[in-house]
Amino acid sequence: MDSKVIQQFKKGSLEMILLSIIGRGETYGYEIITELNRSAAVLGYAKEGTVYPILYRLEAAELISCRIAPAAANGGSKKYYSLTEKGRQALSELSLFWADYCACVNEYLKAYEEEAK
Repeated sequence: MDSKVIQQFKKGSLEMILLSIIGRGETYGYEIITELNRSAAVLGYAKEGTVYPILYRLEAAELISCRIAPAAANGGSKKYYSLTEKGRQALSELSLFWADYCACVNEYLKAYEEEAK
C-alpha cells in the first residue's frame, strides 16, 4: 500500500491522540513524544516537527493551555500542557465519533471479508 495513504490516515487521528495524552495529566513536549514513540510500531516515530505544530494549533483553538516552569536539569524552562474545559468537551465528542467511526469501518471490512470468501 502507498505509504502516503497510511501517513495521511495517521495524521488525521494524531490531534485526538495528543488530546488524550494531555488529558491524562499535565505534560510537556518531550514527554508527549516519548509516549507516542512507545507505539511507534503502529503510529511511526513522532517527530518534534510534527508534534509541536499540532500543539500550537490546539493551543490557538483553546483546547489546551500551557504554562512555563523552570526546568530542574538545565536551568532553562519547560512548557507544560493541560486540557482546557473546551478541550475536554472536544475530546469527549471525538471519542464518541471515533467509536462510531470504527464500528462503521469495521462493518464495511467485515462485509468485504465475507464477500471475498
